[in-house]
Amino acid sequence: MPRILLVFFFCITAGLSAVAQKLQIAELTTEYQNNPIGLDITAPRFSWTLVSPQRDVLQTAYELRVSRDESFKNILWQTGKVTSDQSAFITYSGSPLKAKQRYHWQARVWDNKGNASAWSKPVFFELGLLQATDWTAQWIEPAVPGDSVNGPAPLLRRIFDLKKTIKSGRLYITSHGLYEAHVNGKRVGDQYLTPGWTSYNKRLQYQTYDVTALLKQGNNATGVFLGDGWYRGNLAWGDKKNIYGKTLGLLYQLEVTYMDGTSEVITSDAQWKSSTGPIRKAGIYYGEAYDAQLEKKDWTQSTFRDADWSSVTVVNGGKENILASYGPPVKKHETFKPVKIFKTPKGETVIDFGQNLVGWVTLKVKGKAGDKITIHHAEVLDKNKNIYLDNLRAAKAEIVYTLKGGEEEVYEPRFSFFGFRYAHVEGYPGTLTPDKIIATAVYSDMQPTGNFTSSNALVNQLQHNIQWGQKGNFVDIPSDCPQRDERLGWTGDAQVFFRTAAYNMNVAPFFHKWLKDLAADQRKDGAVPFVIPNVLSDNDVASTGWADVAVIIPWNLYYAYGDQKILEQQYESMKAWVGFMESKSKNDLWNTGFHFGDWLFYRPFDDNDGRSAVTDKYLIAQCFWAYSTQLMLNTAQVLGKTADVQHYTSQLKKIKDAFIKEYVTPSGRLVSSTQTAYVLALHFDMLPETMRSQAAEKLAQNVKDYGNHLTTGFLGTPYLCHVLTRFGYTDVAYDLLLQEEYPSWLYPVKMGATTIWERWDGMKPDSTFQTPGMNSFNHYAYGAIGDWMYRTVAGLREASPGYKQIMIAPQPGGKLSSATAELKTIYGLAKSAWKIENGNFKIDIVIPANTTAEVVLPKASGKKITEQMKDINASKFKSQTIGNDSRLAIGSGVYHFEYSMP
Repeated sequence: MPRILLVFFFCITAGLSAVAQKLQIAELTTEYQNNPIGLDITAPRFSWTLVSPQRDVLQTAYELRVSRDESFKNILWQTGKVTSDQSAFITYSGSPLKAKQRYHWQARVWDNKGNASAWSKPVFFELGLLQATDWTAQWIEPAVPGDSVNGPAPLLRRIFDLKKTIKSGRLYITSHGLYEAHVNGKRVGDQYLTPGWTSYNKRLQYQTYDVTALLKQGNNATGVFLGDGWYRGNLAWGDKKNIYGKTLGLLYQLEVTYMDGTSEVITSDAQWKSSTGPIRKAGIYYGEAYDAQLEKKDWTQSTFRDADWSSVTVVNGGKENILASYGPPVKKHETFKPVKIFKTPKGETVIDFGQNLVGWVTLKVKGKAGDKITIHHAEVLDKNKNIYLDNLRAAKAEIVYTLKGGEEEVYEPRFSFFGFRYAHVEGYPGTLTPDKIIATAVYSDMQPTGNFTSSNALVNQLQHNIQWGQKGNFVDIPSDCPQRDERLGWTGDAQVFFRTAAYNMNVAPFFHKWLKDLAADQRKDGAVPFVIPNVLSDNDVASTGWADVAVIIPWNLYYAYGDQKILEQQYESMKAWVGFMESKSKNDLWNTGFHFGDWLFYRPFDDNDGRSAVTDKYLIAQCFWAYSTQLMLNTAQVLGKTADVQHYTSQLKKIKDAFIKEYVTPSGRLVSSTQTAYVLALHFDMLPETMRSQAAEKLAQNVKDYGNHLTTGFLGTPYLCHVLTRFGYTDVAYDLLLQEEYPSWLYPVKMGATTIWERWDGMKPDSTFQTPGMNSFNHYAYGAIGDWMYRTVAGLREASPGYKQIMIAPQPGGKLSSATAELKTIYGLAKSAWKIENGNFKIDIVIPANTTAEVVLPKASGKKITEQMKDINASKFKSQTIGNDSRLAIGSGVYHFEYSMP
């Protein structure tokens, strides 16, 4: 090639490379997951984000291809260039996918700047077992003495021979009870409390593990611990147990592929043996008793002799209800070293880990055989600085560890978890030093997505407490509390907290899974249980604000993630719940049945003036009926269900007309003159336009009459500050947020809380406690204020489903000089970070590619606004004045605006 042409060729090549670098693809996911294995979705959905240094970038087209091989020679589906800005939830529509097969996919995109990306790096997904007939394994049950609730945990094992060179191994496994699997002496995977908690008799999850690295040619062995767990262990109250079954069982299918293309399957069958071992007792509420003297060394190795082990029983356990895991598995996360080890006034040795967390301790110890160590777990200390256990009720929440003696021993529990900051250790031989014990947080493996910070240290601690309340109570299900004899999936708690949860972490898969259990446990008449999975009675259903979770979370999940599938998946469940309320109403009033009402609302210590904030429960029910009906109307519109749109439009008017007639006086006063009553009536638009400003004024005045304190409970609190802001009382909302005296959000912070409390006054100013019968110090419901902090204080919120359009509209106040919110959306990072400095308002904004945004600059009307030190009037920004604010339309990119603020 002539030199001049060679130079020209390299210049063109370099130029093309530079252009390609202006647009890249990142964060490729399949059904929210990175390289998942074990999916049972035969038409999975693909998503990605665009990365570009340029501003105003929008995707104009994409191409996607799926192949059986990573070199993409065996392509099953190739879309060709599709003109579309869609970069999330693109559904596979190629050749049928097969069970147990791995597939590779990649994408490339074009933007509105004339750039084309290169093909992304390949990613993969792998299907698991798709139907009952894919299972060749049989259910087996251990046949060992003492196989009963709260008895020794069974061990099951089998040896097998692999005669050829191994290419890959997949383990498909589930159980009745909890399991922990081992192959050749090594633990399988990094998931805990598997197979998770579902409505077991209707939906039992299995997990898929890549165990290739654990297998070897020749003799192999596998072993499995089983524990009572949620399946048959104690749950709820009154020694309730055996809810789903009485006997533990295992379903185990190991599929090995050899290098020569042949395969072999090792399954749970009559060849397995069973025994018991060191776990003498284990329960969700109890904890764990472990006798290391009874360990069976190397029992998961092929060299172990099991002649004295018992045979297992092969049973017909059924496989029709088995499905692949979808939600994030429970895993280990942060670890905490002791902040302090001290002696209490009672002479007890107590470790302070500095954070109220959910998980367990890992203990190192050396002593004599038979030495016994007992550990109790506590959230708080009492006023005398002794550990406080009364609020655990019937839950022992203890570890009893018996040493085998000799070398240093290391122990951590398997089949329980604890809510604690403090650990009381008895019987430790010698001196317990900080290097001998750590605490590990254990919760569902949700990707952190958001954070909020401000110039107020107490508010920042509140945000910390909200996040840790979420971590501790999202252990496979959204529980109310993690420490006492409860830990149930209370629907009301999840409902009020969802929007905050969706800021802090990616909770979409978590709630996809849980909502399927809700639909499974919903009564045929549409009534929704108090808890999901339902372990209470069939009559513990249909409380307003609790059961409405069936409608509220699906809609808010759709709006937070742009995932229409959740509405399609849950539509019949949503419709059934609203239909239940309609069926129970008379004269368009839903005023029957049991309701929790505004749970744990504030009651003054001195109520001689009758000011208790008691809100009529049927007034609340009418409001939530209207809200769920409105969301059903919205959902029906999204899904194109015209007849339902007409029905819910008509029904909504009747519900609101009946509310006015029954609960509003001619002068506009509500029959319950409480903060919660006015909040719900205003937030759900129960009042005509002409009455709303007067009602909002009454609400603001009520707050002031209580000395700038809230009086709301579980159902009123989430919306309180939102309503005040909507009607022009943001200053009052800030007064509530920054109130430091009881009742308030910052009162627990001032009292040393590191999580959200169940009660506004769980610990009173004199360090005494509320009633021990119901006093959790890790109960996330009141953390719903986080939603207002993100949306209003920092001003970051979605303007359309999934943040395709973003709103940045901060509302400074409360003497805050700065606030920042960051959120990793499905399109990438969005950020709003403002500060007031030397009389100037400055805000840094990040908008991800393939989205647009509106920015509302507070009190900027008539001001000289600069962006990156340039007057915006000399730029291409489209702006308009709205009252005292300025509104700008912007595209993707990084921005810095400034102007003077009075």
